[in-house]
Amino acid sequence: MHRVLRDKLAIAIFVLPGLAFFVLTFVAPILLSGYYSLTDTLGPGTDVKMIGLDNYLELFHDERFWLALRNALLLGAGFVILQHPVCIAFAVLLDRIGGKAEKWFRTIFFIPCVISVVVISRMWLSLLDPTFGMFNKVLAGIGLSSWQHVWLGDPKTALGSLLGILIWAGFGWGLLFYYAGVKGIPEELYEAARLDGATGLKLHLRITVPLLSPVISVQVTLAIITALKQMETVFLTTNGGPGDSTQFLAVYLYNQAFAASRYGYANAISILFIVVCLIATYLSNQFIRDKSTEY
Repeated sequence: MHRVLRDKLAIAIFVLPGLAFFVLTFVAPILLSGYYSLTDTLGPGTDVKMIGLDNYLELFHDERFWLALRNALLLGAGFVILQHPVCIAFAVLLDRIGGKAEKWFRTIFFIPCVISVVVISRMWLSLLDPTFGMFNKVLAGIGLSSWQHVWLGDPKTALGSLLGILIWAGFGWGLLFYYAGVKGIPEELYEAARLDGATGLKLHLRITVPLLSPVISVQVTLAIITALKQMETVFLTTNGGPGDSTQFLAVYLYNQAFAASRYGYANAISILFIVVCLIATYLSNQFIRDKSTEY
């Protein structure tokens, strides 16, 4: 083994394939996207006209882009503030239930994650249908007919309804991560805390949550990235409508590139999209690291 590590040719043989794959699939596309972002081309193979930073200057004054970014950040906040605490609570409950019930509930909660995005989108479109949807029928059945609404067709409720769908659809993944983290916490720590008088919520605030900080850090980062690149469910349910009330970054980028044929402008969005992802990931990691250090 030491002989191989001293052989530069052997090292190159092992490293170069992976490095080449990384460059071709990650670095090269970003560089190419950066190049196209400085043009007003309609797409690959068409005439290329260099316009410098005009796309970026336009982007900073594009209200639809900032609306899409705001909606993505709201979704990320929904994941972190609403979904994750519930996931942690259910992970603890599943761990305490034990036996066959634990396995059954673990499977049931994960079912949405293995269902096709198309199926989930169509299911929620049917449930929230203003005329035949089960949601409005249930409201009418319990005497709340005045609450019936065009949930995905009204700009006032469309974003909230869509955020609810996305948070529900990703619940299983969040639960899986936190459940694995809870399972890795030694029972002896809980027993010692109980002997010191910690019980109930205080027990989990002092033991479970601090020891889950590495998992929370990863989950917060994934939540932000997932929110920023959210595409399929939005496209299949509202496609950014009504108006631009449910516009998200990835959907807006797609529409600019392929519906409006503004390929250069779409690439400028993608570059700024990468920058926002990097900044959000760095800030979330710094925040979680600081909290972990305090503990």
